[in-house]
Amino acid sequence: MELSDLRAFARITDLMSVSAAARALGLPKSGVSRALARLERDVGAILVDRSTRHLRLTDAGTHFRPHALRILADVDEAEAALDGLDNVPAGSLRVSLPFTIATALVAPMLPAFMASYPQVRVVLAVENRFIDMPAEPADLMIRVGPLADSDLIARRLLTSETWLCASPEYLAARGMPVRAADLPDHSLIGYHNRATVYLDDALGDAGRIELAPVIAISDAAALLPVVLAGAGIAHLPDFLARSFVADGRLVKLRPTIGRDPTVIHAVYPSHRSLSAKVRVFIDALAASIAHHDLGAAELKKG
Repeated sequence: MELSDLRAFARITDLMSVSAAARALGLPKSGVSRALARLERDVGAILVDRSTRHLRLTDAGTHFRPHALRILADVDEAEAALDGLDNVPAGSLRVSLPFTIATALVAPMLPAFMASYPQVRVVLAVENRFIDMPAEPADLMIRVGPLADSDLIARRLLTSETWLCASPEYLAARGMPVRAADLPDHSLIGYHNRATVYLDDALGDAGRIELAPVIAISDAAALLPVVLAGAGIAHLPDFLARSFVADGRLVKLRPTIGRDPTVIHAVYPSHRSLSAKVRVFIDALAASIAHHDLGAAELKKG
């Protein structure tokens, strides 16, 4: 059996789609289909039923999958152990993370990281979905929000606040909302079909109001250009909005209430040793984020 075929099988059975697996692996769909066919030939059994509109695991595939995942995890751990012999970061580093985090936090630090560690090949798997480790072929995950997995080692990268923002042009045309009762007269850009907007208000509970957004976009990084263009007001993570508030392209509205900070972690399975490439990547990302945090402190002073 080829390891590449096992990885294709693991991703196909995770996403239950050959096309989605091909996109996630960065391979042609035909190549992923051939990998699955080769693996089935090698094991002598059909692992995935492709006769229906939606793929499903056969009984053989259900029994084989945990063994395949364990083999892949063992190989990754063996590679990490070899990597640690000379402690020189090298090899492919696959990082699974959401789109907004990739855009705002990870991509900006990559040029400096690659200059410092030229033997590391970074592969960003940018997906807005729950990632299951060790089932995923990833060395590291960036997770947003609470962690429920006891078998993961986590390092906190940052705690993010949510800012209610709008462009100066929008506010000049529509006025500045001063209290929650003003919000129905404004255009909300939200993440879902219904959204709760928070605005500091002396009336307490009246500071929360539910509105139907004029535009709903499920990702903050995709939502940002719409807010910058003056289409309305929106809740944005501080690390995404900060530079635009600093240069005047966005206005941060009165302090918001009721929004708990969001914690963002770098995580990897506890049963794997921490390879040099993972360690230096986490350190570099944390240092880059700390630099942004200093900018946040200066912005608050201003």
